[in-house]
Amino acid sequence: MKLKFFLIVFISFFVFNIQAQANQKEILFSVDDEPVYTSEFIRVYNKNLDLVQDESQKDIDEYLTLFTNYKLKLKEAKALGLHEKASYKRELNNYKKQLAKGFMTDTKVTDALVEEAYDRMSYDVKANHILIKVLENANPEDTLLAYNDILKLRERALKEGFDVVRKEVHNGQTIYGEELGYFSGFKMVYKFENVAFKTPVGTISQPFRTRFGYHIINVQDKRKSRGERTVAHIMVIKKEGDSLAEKPENRIQDIYKKLNQGEDFEALAKQFSDDKSSASKGGKLSPFSSGQISAQEFENVAFGLENIGDISKPFQTQYGWHIIKLYGKKPIPPFEEMKAELQEKIKRDSRSKLIDDALTSKLRNQYNIEIEDKDLDYFASILNKDYLEGKWSLPDNFKNENTFFKIEQTPYSYKQFADYLLKTQRNSKSSNSFKNIVLEKFETFLNTKLLEYKEDNLENESEDFSYILSEYREGLLLFDLMESTIWNASKTDSTEIKNYYETNKGNYITPKRIDAVVASSSKQKTLKKVSKLLEENMPLDEIKRLVNSNDDVQVIFTKDMMDANHQAIPDNFKFKKGISKIYNHNSAFVVVKVNDVLPKTQKTFEEAKGAIISDYQNYKEEKWLKELHEKYKVVVNDDVLVKVKSQIKNK
Repeated sequence: MKLKFFLIVFISFFVFNIQAQANQKEILFSVDDEPVYTSEFIRVYNKNLDLVQDESQKDIDEYLTLFTNYKLKLKEAKALGLHEKASYKRELNNYKKQLAKGFMTDTKVTDALVEEAYDRMSYDVKANHILIKVLENANPEDTLLAYNDILKLRERALKEGFDVVRKEVHNGQTIYGEELGYFSGFKMVYKFENVAFKTPVGTISQPFRTRFGYHIINVQDKRKSRGERTVAHIMVIKKEGDSLAEKPENRIQDIYKKLNQGEDFEALAKQFSDDKSSASKGGKLSPFSSGQISAQEFENVAFGLENIGDISKPFQTQYGWHIIKLYGKKPIPPFEEMKAELQEKIKRDSRSKLIDDALTSKLRNQYNIEIEDKDLDYFASILNKDYLEGKWSLPDNFKNENTFFKIEQTPYSYKQFADYLLKTQRNSKSSNSFKNIVLEKFETFLNTKLLEYKEDNLENESEDFSYILSEYREGLLLFDLMESTIWNASKTDSTEIKNYYETNKGNYITPKRIDAVVASSSKQKTLKKVSKLLEENMPLDEIKRLVNSNDDVQVIFTKDMMDANHQAIPDNFKFKKGISKIYNHNSAFVVVKVNDVLPKTQKTFEEAKGAIISDYQNYKEEKWLKELHEKYKVVVNDDVLVKVKSQIKNK
């Protein structure tokens, strides 16, 4: 689903449909007499201008071509009836519901929760707790018993010490006494987080209830958040299946010794790090904060470095061996930078119920909902003990057609609420009176209907919502079209793909490579000695014993099949057998022993299959677009296009 969503967003890059009256807009072009208005094109162009990487797409004529092709594809998708597919309608409806959540909120409550969340993410709290489990729907007797038990444990903890009691009572079944360590906002359920952050350090909270049961918390410490770190690393991994490869722990120790000898971290990372994504950048990684790195040991070491420029000792994670260098320490970002991220977290958190409650209250006022007591009393009067046992049914004289309430002009009948009562009768607490049962059920029923009504009418009430939904609607349609017409080519066009490969074989070549050993050192004099030893065909292990020692690593060797782009190979290196001259490369000196030169070779179909299919799909799409231009008549209003160019240029 995630992949499909991102592809849809990419496809819809060139569209942002604007709904408006045709007579208020000029027509820029038409596709089979279906108009496309200038305002739509200008909005799309301006919206995407800063996102476009290809400079040619910033040219208005080039952009118009892309946009015209997009409209042709949409025309074809509708002609094929893809917008009528059940799967299309279902996915669009699911997205509409998800999108609506972002537009259905109470901003005042949300803003207050966002500010609170930012404050809590700025700190870490260290706490232990004791929990007595009790079900959310437990009867009053069991609930009171659990509450009294947690009160007694608090009294004991105040006298005997919290940890003494915690360890004694923990049984891992009905009572839990746990050390929680440090945590910040969003790491616990909201009720628990609330109490933890409001309880002073060194004290024990009053009992409180979450969905798990009754808790007491002992807050032990509160500290400022550790913020963000920027580091570089050198990583060495085990070469699976290579019995001749050096042990990674030995190789990382050799690199560490060179660092201690004063050699440059970035240069060593470029030469020897097995993390290819960062090696070319001197090992530098993107900034990260607590919880973002999947390797806990890596995070701990990174945050343990104190001063910019500090370098860690070699350590191991599940990914390999590492050495880290600290480049930057940054505190929690300013509130405005984190605001959007916090809003999204709150939507997924238990505190979102506070927002939902505020929203339904707001909707009641917006739609001026009026409920008569007599209507609620009527439903309380027709319930009986069968309802608590799930056997209740409506009386014969039930008033089906009576209107219960209205949301604007939409009426909701007695029958609709009665159906809800029937469906949910097994979920009622026997301790409640029938009047309370009706009140609780009606609150849930009304809130549900208010939210449904708001969602159904959101496209008319919110222009922004309408724009975004239209973008996704058309992007989803185009995704289905491209998938069925172009992207599934590998399944349906196997013969054509092989013919394409035979016609374009010259595009699929393995480059010229060398079987080589590269010796790297910070000292040119050392490499002169190594060069002579390599020329004498001395084994690498013997050369290392002669040149290096336990405390002094002068040279590191890299043995591999290498093309011209390999990180260890100097620029403009000539591929020929034998010992090379000494090069200055990546802030070090290198000498290369070329054991063999492998000429460029033709890739087989199977070897190049992925690239072939991708190229074939591009070829097929270009051919298909020509067919669409022949099938549908596109007419551009040249006078209007001149005005559009002038308007965009003058902005």
